[in-house]
Amino acid sequence: MPLTRENVKKALEGLRGHERRNFNQSVELIIKLKDLDLKKPENRLNESVLLPYPIGKPVKVCVIAGGDLALKSKEAKADLVIGREHLEELAKDKKASRRLQNEYDFFIAEASLMPLVGKTIGPTLGPRGKMPTPIRPDASMSEVIEQARRTVRIRVRDQPVIQCRVGCEAMTDDELAENIQAAFTTVEGKLERGLRNISAVLIKATMDSPVTITL
Repeated sequence: MPLTRENVKKALEGLRGHERRNFNQSVELIIKLKDLDLKKPENRLNESVLLPYPIGKPVKVCVIAGGDLALKSKEAKADLVIGREHLEELAKDKKASRRLQNEYDFFIAEASLMPLVGKTIGPTLGPRGKMPTPIRPDASMSEVIEQARRTVRIRVRDQPVIQCRVGCEAMTDDELAENIQAAFTTVEGKLERGLRNISAVLIKATMDSPVTITL
């Protein structure tokens, strides 16, 4: 059976039945995989998933652009906007480059600057799953940035498990359920044998033990 809304909500009831904490805990989705040869590049997932709802924490967005697109990005309240000169400086300052990569969750770059990104900060952003998303000069930056703040990355590397944040306790069950199903559906669709490559699905709050979602 697929991941039904009913079963997701039952698991959320179990999650909320744990001891209450004095802070708004994150909620993570855990998907355990099976029968996958992770030595094959096609089985090492690296996907961006646009969730229906924001995940309940600030997602810091860095835009790499120049000219009019840089101005539009500032007006759209990007957390940081940098241009060609800043990129070239980062190529010479590895500490500053690492700070930038640690501080910001999501990177967006004007398409014409992607070759320079690839030469400067790309080699370290790529392995972290933070390679910038290219955009056209006529992109609606308010929409692009809003979507970035609802996007999570799903990665499979050396271990057959996926773990990603899908929200927080302050969200409603319906909001969390929609985010969970969106992330799960993306993973299932990318796996070689779909649901048959999934051994278990769980959700977990920050300080609590995981709760299994029945498949």
